[in-house]
Amino acid sequence: MSAPARTAPPALALVDVSKSFGAVRALQGVTIELHAGEVHALAGENGAGKSTVVKTFAGVHRPDSGEVRVDGRPVTFHGPADAQAAGVAVIYQEPTLFPDLSVAENIFMGRQPRTRFGRIDRRAMHAEAARLFERLGVALDPQQPARGLSIADQQVVEIAKAISREARVLIMDEPTAALTGQEVARLFAVTRTLRDQGCAVLFISHRLEEIFAICQRVTTLRDGTYVGTEDVADLTPDDLVQRMVGREVAALYPKQHVEPGEVALKVSRLTREGVFTDVSFEVRRGEIVALAGLVGAGRSEVARAIFGVDRWDAGSVEVNGRRLPPASPTAAMAAGLALVPEDRRQQGLVMDMSIERNMGLTQLRRLRRLTGRGPLISRRVERDRAADWALRLQLKYARLSDAVGVLSGGNQQKVVLAKWLATEPSVLIVDEPTRGIDVGTKAEVHRLLSELAAEDLAILMISSDLPEVLGMADRVLVMHEGRLTAEIPRAEATEETVMAAATGRDGTVGEAA
Repeated sequence: MSAPARTAPPALALVDVSKSFGAVRALQGVTIELHAGEVHALAGENGAGKSTVVKTFAGVHRPDSGEVRVDGRPVTFHGPADAQAAGVAVIYQEPTLFPDLSVAENIFMGRQPRTRFGRIDRRAMHAEAARLFERLGVALDPQQPARGLSIADQQVVEIAKAISREARVLIMDEPTAALTGQEVARLFAVTRTLRDQGCAVLFISHRLEEIFAICQRVTTLRDGTYVGTEDVADLTPDDLVQRMVGREVAALYPKQHVEPGEVALKVSRLTREGVFTDVSFEVRRGEIVALAGLVGAGRSEVARAIFGVDRWDAGSVEVNGRRLPPASPTAAMAAGLALVPEDRRQQGLVMDMSIERNMGLTQLRRLRRLTGRGPLISRRVERDRAADWALRLQLKYARLSDAVGVLSGGNQQKVVLAKWLATEPSVLIVDEPTRGIDVGTKAEVHRLLSELAAEDLAILMISSDLPEVLGMADRVLVMHEGRLTAEIPRAEATEETVMAAATGRDGTVGEAA
């Protein structure tokens, strides 16, 4: 669908806006117009200024120069309440509902309908919530507790809350990052419904295919500066990538061919009751083996069990011929195993701790030995080793002493990789290595994985990104409902063969190594 002809002024706009935080210029001369009845994408790498745009629209930040306009008229938002009063609502990646309240109570929190006696009119509240869900084309029970709702359902509740406040502009900030394919399809159906009802929607996503599926126009930012606004129909994904990174990313999947060496990781009939059953495979030195499947298939749980985070009930794990005891990450690390977890913020990093200290967490004994002062660690030694890894991984940072939480998502992922690569592992397990990071950094992570495999590292990569699986893997192992259903060589791996095995439609189950 191409962008519609526009005669009315934009419902919400930034005009030549600049914003700085100390010496850091977050936005410079940015203009973006959101029109009623249109889904408008905001594209750019991590650190390009997208979050600052969202917070300026939402009234969290005020521009240093330029204007915010509503219906063509300049306005000043003194805070989020002003933006909400103007009809602006933001739907974040991770909604924040009150878990012990019902869906309807979350929607109408602080403005519940009242009876003539001043009591909350629950019947009216539930009926109005049901009308909102009917308008969105979604079946949700208004009386259901918010606790236990999926992320997708929580987002729908947030959208219902927004339209109950008569929001005319909906800003969706990475709304699909934690959703399954079916949940994304439902969110897109809700988004199209809102668009057709006259809402202006700003859509932010690192997944280019989503921009081309749902959006009519796209504004691109690069390093806080305005690159341009174009009709999506006039662009190709390669065009958009070039505008985002300022160069062609010709090799998004720079996979080197490496002859596999000896078996580094051997998993035999691994079982955890109720989670996964009879999982067997091998990963050889120099190989990148992808573990694919739908969300909930048990892939991350297998990785956690291999590394010893979770206990398994039956089976065995061997690293370089050394059998590991169950539920012992210390033994796994000593054997040469490293795990980069899916959730880098919660499981991979200490967000308030410095970059250099995060990198050193897995090598405290080595740092003490290099320092030579008993239990003490020299800050210079710690910083020098961190600087070496920062250079190798092309980390973008101001100071190594800065909190890791100030880095972009892609650079945080590089810190987690550095932390584990510093242990000099022989087997690296990476769970969703490029989730939530921009296309330029994604290419850098792929380059690094390919180089590590060429240096004789055995890599087990868990990914929900099918192009990534097909582009980087020497072999693809597919899981469905806790079982390994197929092993597909690189030459035979296609989206169709992988998805057939992932959904249980593949009649012939491949023999795991």
